[in-house]
Amino acid sequence: MRAGQDEPIRGRAARRVGRRRALTAAVLAAAMALTSACTGGGDDKPSSWQGGGNDSEGEKAPKAVATISEPAADAKDVPASTAITFTTEQAQETAVELKDSAGKVVEGTLAADGTSWLPTGALAYGQTYTATVTATGDDGKPATATSTFTTMAKPAKQIRVTSFLGDNQVVGVGMPLIVKFGRAIPTDYRDDVQRRMTVTSKPAQEGIWHWVSPTEVRYRPKTFWKANTTVSYKVQAGGLPLGGGWYGRSDLSVDVKVGPAFVMTVDNRTKRMTVTRDGKVVKTIPVSLGKKSTPSSSGTMVVIEKLRHTVFDTMEELGPEDGYRTEIDYAQRLTWGGEFIHAAPWSEGVQGRTNVSHGCVNVSMKDGNWLFANTRIGDPITVKGTERKLQNGNGWTDWNMSWEQYVKGSALPYEPTT
Repeated sequence: MRAGQDEPIRGRAARRVGRRRALTAAVLAAAMALTSACTGGGDDKPSSWQGGGNDSEGEKAPKAVATISEPAADAKDVPASTAITFTTEQAQETAVELKDSAGKVVEGTLAADGTSWLPTGALAYGQTYTATVTATGDDGKPATATSTFTTMAKPAKQIRVTSFLGDNQVVGVGMPLIVKFGRAIPTDYRDDVQRRMTVTSKPAQEGIWHWVSPTEVRYRPKTFWKANTTVSYKVQAGGLPLGGGWYGRSDLSVDVKVGPAFVMTVDNRTKRMTVTRDGKVVKTIPVSLGKKSTPSSSGTMVVIEKLRHTVFDTMEELGPEDGYRTEIDYAQRLTWGGEFIHAAPWSEGVQGRTNVSHGCVNVSMKDGNWLFANTRIGDPITVKGTERKLQNGNGWTDWNMSWEQYVKGSALPYEPTT
């Protein structure tokens, strides 16, 4: 039978396989014994192995770890205002690089908390960029993370951002920085805007942004600007989402300088204006303030505009019986309601003794000329002791609020300077 003929063949093959297995086992046993003698212990890994890198070569993986969270890899329609947001672990040094599709490096700044990096300007619309974050630990080995993303197409709905001040303008120590938006910014987007607003002053001074309306935000330091300070402020609103499908049209940057500390103080009790320059009294001027029916406002204001010659016309506002139309020289606006410092030759005989104005600070022609020649937009004036308190919002009344009141207008929590 075929089955009977096959059995002897299977028996011989089995014996040969058995001999080979025995020989193989003996060789393996000898190899294991030799290995144990070389390592000096029973571990089955080299002592330099750390669970990473190329184990066969005994290399260690970097201690540091880097991860990019935004923009995500291969993300599309990314806002042109995007920052590079990332995390690192065990990093002694962190570097961020952003390149466009042509390999050109984009300039930017690392945030103080070390968790994000912001380009110095809005990115181009509809372009591809690659971000690389490199973290280096105390072992000197770098770990990298990359993300390639594409920005959105240019949006149709854009909001203009403007500054009241222009480059190289010289202003007074009470000048607030004023930024306006062409459309109301929703409350829940104002913190995003404020994070993109930076102020740098030399010497450094503590200050904060304050929203006076949905379309206007201002900045002032805790106390008046120091004389001769240089101030640079920037709003990185280009491509920034501002709610309802609207985006910032462009970035904004302005450089200004603060002049001498020219400060005016008016006391209704003495009917005198005391003028100081850099802390020293330089002039005392007799004044006439508002009469009882039209009192001047008590509070701290700043010079808003200067008009060498103008006409005060209240005929439409007050009517033909109480209204007037008068030519005025050396006018300096203090409130939107119509309070000015100005020359009033008709009241020179009572200046320093009696209040006869409609709310303005009347001075002589000579003193009006002197003040006009020495003041700047933003120079502060404080009026004391009148029957009426200055209403906040009636002019640039940023200094009429306490610091505690002012910081409440910020969309971000106030963090005192350390």
